[in-house]
Amino acid sequence: MRLMNLLMFLLCCFLSCGSDDNPTDPPKEEPGATVPEGYSLVWSDEFDNTPNRLPGNEWWFETGNNGWGNNEPQYYIDRVLGNDTVAKVQNGMLTITAFKLATPHDGADIISARMNTVRSWKYGYFEMRAKVPGGKGTWAAFWMLPKNFQSWPLDGEIDIMEYVGYRPDVTQASVHTAAYNHVDGTERTATRSAPGAERKFYTYGLLWTEDEIAGYIDGVKYFSFANDHANNKNTWPFNEPFYLKLNLAIGGNWGGLQGIDPNIFPARYEIDYVRVYQQAK
Repeated sequence: MRLMNLLMFLLCCFLSCGSDDNPTDPPKEEPGATVPEGYSLVWSDEFDNTPNRLPGNEWWFETGNNGWGNNEPQYYIDRVLGNDTVAKVQNGMLTITAFKLATPHDGADIISARMNTVRSWKYGYFEMRAKVPGGKGTWAAFWMLPKNFQSWPLDGEIDIMEYVGYRPDVTQASVHTAAYNHVDGTERTATRSAPGAERKFYTYGLLWTEDEIAGYIDGVKYFSFANDHANNKNTWPFNEPFYLKLNLAIGGNWGGLQGIDPNIFPARYEIDYVRVYQQAK
């Protein structure tokens, strides 16, 4: 009986292995990743294999506590302050964390991170897979500013993803220009339902060409801003290289519209990857 059982076990192993001399694992599934046809990966940060568990030299950090144009109370830190790490890479994930301090730092009792790519690009498809923090007061963003930025909003801003915690399960994409800047009905923005965005990962994308800027969530297009081809910087400043930005703000004119819940801390913004694709020249 034991011999028969052994023979049956060996037969099952043989059948399950099959006859493929070069078996391969199935590709890693990334729901929502939709790269336009004809576009190839030119840059990415997968947040893997980081020895010191901190973002590397592909990123630079803005620091300080000057309200950032929105009366935000947080102080942005370069990666680490004391025992608090505001930008950590671990287990293939970047986590930006906003902390409430027991002892204020330079007059601020909230710290977080605002990080930027060293590189910049003109046109392309830009994508991030992330899970956002919730609660009143949180304001997570994935956005772009021009490399040679001098004046806002004249030089333009592209918001790939913004999420404010007082408005759960809703994401937003926008552009800002001198002519279209949330004044007197000139908004150029759109929202999209993102059920469970604080509990699961979504893929946020943006396709930027010389004719249009389009926003996506899990491959679904929900925002579009067309180039009027008037050669007017006030309406279309998007013909220069832009760099990518990741940050977690707290409060401010928009994020704090309904106040700041003291129970949100530590607030965590988790990013699986950031990728940039461009058409072959």
